[in-house]
Amino acid sequence: MIDFRTWDEMLKRHVDSGTVDYRKWQKESAQLLQQWLDEVSRVDVEGLPETVAIAFFLNLYNALTIRQVLKKYPIDTIRPKVLGVPNWPSFLAFFKKEIYCLGDRALSLDNIEHNILRENYSEPRIHFALVCASTGCPLIRGNAYTPEKLDMQLEEDVRRFINNPEKVRYDAPSETLYCSKIFKWYESDFLTQAASIPAYIQKYADNVSLATDPSIEYLPYDWSLNQRTSS
Repeated sequence: MIDFRTWDEMLKRHVDSGTVDYRKWQKESAQLLQQWLDEVSRVDVEGLPETVAIAFFLNLYNALTIRQVLKKYPIDTIRPKVLGVPNWPSFLAFFKKEIYCLGDRALSLDNIEHNILRENYSEPRIHFALVCASTGCPLIRGNAYTPEKLDMQLEEDVRRFINNPEKVRYDAPSETLYCSKIFKWYESDFLTQAASIPAYIQKYADNVSLATDPSIEYLPYDWSLNQRTSS
């Protein structure tokens, strides 16, 4: 059984309302985070039940993301600029550079998301659980994903995201659905569960009735760091 308690305790200590106190985490728990990552690097993922595997890789992705931020903090974004121009090599490396060894397999964040989670599990709700340390991302949970609560946690995540007007909103007079670019980037995943992006959103939207075929406008993605200030 994979022990998520240490990761859970760190989240409860350093996450509040979906934002991360990186300064406090860096000062108090950076070494503890590394110790936990070292411990779970020995997990044998072959043959894990689906809920165990998904919970593990969601936690691992978010933990590795936080470790990357802590190594460079203080920063304001994972997409830095040089002379006002995005530093694309640095930005892409954040996701594509191999930064972790799980057993004898070297992993990047992209490996975890695309080659493990998306490739092996038909579960589009993961896109509301993977957090790349940016405000445009889903809000990070203040507790760890666990196999026994995974379905409930993912349901909470997708509903919180879709009912957040900063991520999804509908203008009835113009029949226009404004939504996060997450729905554009991973459209094929959502279409495994619904006939269209509006149909997927409608499944989870509270107190909103979308038009049969609304126009879709994708909102600008906010790459500013999902940080909060220490109290």
